[in-house]
Amino acid sequence: AREYAGAAGVYVQSLTGGGGAAWNAKAQFPAASTLKLAIAVTVLAEHSGVPPPGSSVHGLLQSMIARSDNASANALEVWLAGSTSAGSRRVNSLMRSIGLVDSEMYGGYELRTLSGRIPVRVEQQPAFGYGKRTSAFDMASLLRAIWLASGTQGPLREAQSGFTAADGRYLVWLLAHVSDDPKLDRAREGNPGVVVLHKAGWLDTARHDAGLVFWRGGVFVAGVMTWSSRGA
Repeated sequence: AREYAGAAGVYVQSLTGGGGAAWNAKAQFPAASTLKLAIAVTVLAEHSGVPPPGSSVHGLLQSMIARSDNASANALEVWLAGSTSAGSRRVNSLMRSIGLVDSEMYGGYELRTLSGRIPVRVEQQPAFGYGKRTSAFDMASLLRAIWLASGTQGPLREAQSGFTAADGRYLVWLLAHVSDDPKLDRAREGNPGVVVLHKAGWLDTARHDAGLVFWRGGVFVAGVMTWSSRGA
């Protein structure tokens, strides 16, 4: 992270053993598409049951997560509250309910072709102005909450009764269908049996990825953010 020619933030934690490490994990970065994961969580918390195959909500969720489609993300915010701005407020409310304070969903997307023992600080804050924002720690915390909720545990199940264990498993399934190389997927290279479920985001100045990595020793969560004013 120190060698990166810009600002970087990293948070990694084993969800089976608890150990981990962090660098600049509380610094806020332009969120790009990473917060589409928060949109998905909010939609599933509001939706009555898991969206059935063939339904419009299922199609929009699949397109937003697997292909990172901006129009689908905007449509789901409108589905939530009638407009992208109102939908963003619902997403922000859900994130605050589970303690995510570094993140802010800000309107729609442009349309174009965890553990207290791991120190989380701000060593280097990117100066990117105002807009969607998040941190490596928040994204890792959100993924941890989704994973725990799929087993009826954790802060998401406690704070959002509408987000069921079935919703958690459904969202984990969607993340398993993301194809976005080469980011956290590189953990699979030379490691048979490793599975990566992740959601990436990018802008001209930023490259991010956050996900769950399953291996025969358990599962860990990782959030990685990079930003440079000269281009990431």
